[in-house]
Amino acid sequence: MSNTAVMSAPAETGRAQAKPKMSVYKRRKLMTQAAISICRFILLFGLCFMIIQPILNKISVSFMTEEDLYDPVVVNIPAHFTTENYTLSAEIMSYKEAFKNSMIISLTIAILQVSVCTLVGYGLARYDFPLKNLLFGCVLLMIVVPPQVISTSLYLHFRFFDIFGLIKLITGNAINLRGSVLPYYMMSAGCMGLKNGLYIYLIRQFFRNIPKELEEAAYVDGCGTLKTFIIIMLPDAKPILTSCFLFAFVWQWTDGLYSSMFLGTTKLVSTSLSRIVDSLGAFIMRELGIQTSVSVAYSNCILSTGTLMIILPLIILYLFAQRGFVESLAQSGIKM
Repeated sequence: MSNTAVMSAPAETGRAQAKPKMSVYKRRKLMTQAAISICRFILLFGLCFMIIQPILNKISVSFMTEEDLYDPVVVNIPAHFTTENYTLSAEIMSYKEAFKNSMIISLTIAILQVSVCTLVGYGLARYDFPLKNLLFGCVLLMIVVPPQVISTSLYLHFRFFDIFGLIKLITGNAINLRGSVLPYYMMSAGCMGLKNGLYIYLIRQFFRNIPKELEEAAYVDGCGTLKTFIIIMLPDAKPILTSCFLFAFVWQWTDGLYSSMFLGTTKLVSTSLSRIVDSLGAFIMRELGIQTSVSVAYSNCILSTGTLMIILPLIILYLFAQRGFVESLAQSGIKM
């Protein structure tokens, strides 16, 4: 028994000496993790501040009077709180009419674009047909080529719209589609709308990552091609469809190129900001009877207020759809 006790004593001494080494290792590991967490927090806070700070600044300025804009004491919190800037911005932009038109056009075109691009993206991902690679190359070309490059061609095409010369043969003149929403819908239905190439690419990549065994199992159970697509594939594609719908709605809501090219005098929120600085002085003189010039600072204040009124519906839309948007970014599309 004494020999056993003598032999166990060095072992216990060795274990006692090993414990401090483990604690030092753990301390170093915890310190490293803490340092990484602090650096990550600083980077995320900096990025969030860079994004949110301009919006917070615009919100603060939108509630200031012209007197507060020239007061060096007032920085972020208005000294004279007012909501007249929102009323004036809404009057100048014709916000109710512009909001209604933009909501109808953006919503319907976003739904049409997502529906058509889903069919095209699924076909490119699952079926083999002649010239498939060539067509997919055209899709990539739509992503690379900016819409400004083909703006002149689009203008002439819809200004003198004709189908193989048949309309001009029958009526004697081509049809002028400018000033109507038809060019928007025709381009979206033909997958030539704003950013449609990007939506097709995203949807194609998503469907390619879904195992084909799901479709094969549906075929064995007696489902046809269309039924399999609607019942099996579309529910799995909700995240990417949500993301594409958000992209389509936001880009259409803020689009100024196609809106000014085709819709002409139709009032939209995307083209209403350009009228603020130009018409602010004349509007005040006409409506309020004030014979004075409008300062640049106050014009920027009204412009900031109008910007907030435009992006507010987009923020609300994202708050409701952010779960599906984040899910589409986080997952690869594989369902087991």
